[in-house]
Amino acid sequence: MASLPNLDKARGTAGKSAPTVLPALLSAGRPLVMGILNVTPDSFSDGGQFLEPTAAIARAAQMMKQGADILDIGAESTRPYGGARPVSAEDEKARLAPVLADVVKLGLPVSIDTIKASLAAWAIDVGATIVNDVWGLQRDADMATLVAKRGVPVIVMHNRESADADIDIVSDAITFFSRSLEIAAQAGIARECIVLDPGIGFGKTPEQSITCLARLGEFTRFGLPLLVGASRKRFINTIASSPPDGRIGGSISAHVLAVQKGAAIVRVHDVAETVQALRVSAAIEAAR
Repeated sequence: MASLPNLDKARGTAGKSAPTVLPALLSAGRPLVMGILNVTPDSFSDGGQFLEPTAAIARAAQMMKQGADILDIGAESTRPYGGARPVSAEDEKARLAPVLADVVKLGLPVSIDTIKASLAAWAIDVGATIVNDVWGLQRDADMATLVAKRGVPVIVMHNRESADADIDIVSDAITFFSRSLEIAAQAGIARECIVLDPGIGFGKTPEQSITCLARLGEFTRFGLPLLVGASRKRFINTIASSPPDGRIGGSISAHVLAVQKGAAIVRVHDVAETVQALRVSAAIEAAR
């Protein structure tokens, strides 16, 4: 297997237009739908379903036809409730290599869901144009430098090692984002290339996830686009008992409300249903 690229490598052809990707997408004037593609054996909702390359590529094409605006592909489970097995950068690449280039060829912007700068660099060379970092530039010290040098947009997600029911989770996330933005500024990442994600389910009790959604508007203080990924998360089960694949209704409800509170992007497993719900919601709002 070829080694992962040097982080200082000059931007490849595939990444040259990357800085314009996010502003162009957001200029659509409507919420964007990011479709989730997990090429993992252990993701909490669909682990193993798309590990085989043919199935993964077919799933990506299906989500595109259903109306996804962005495809988010990951090869290491970051399941928010524990139990995820760490994966080396080389193993992560081995899962992605048979899939990523073909997904990029579909024509939608592709986000690489990884916490490793070396893996992100390789994915950008293959054609990914967005980095989705579930540790908000605070886990891999090279990530911010990579994002700045390649000029790609980055999704900065709030995370914690473990949940603490006694803290004000919104205040904690605001402090976390402030630190991430300091890191981004020091590295030279343009603010127009940053999206904030409160990390529903990550390092949070179910009640804290609900609180983040209820108080989503407080994150608009940064003046940056917000992404919400409530799809099939455990907090839904605490409200209405259901397995992960039985939480479509709860996921749609959370995402429609998130958009009403300012979310610019929603990250979902169920693309067709979410696209329909957002269109209906927008039509009703427009009729007022």
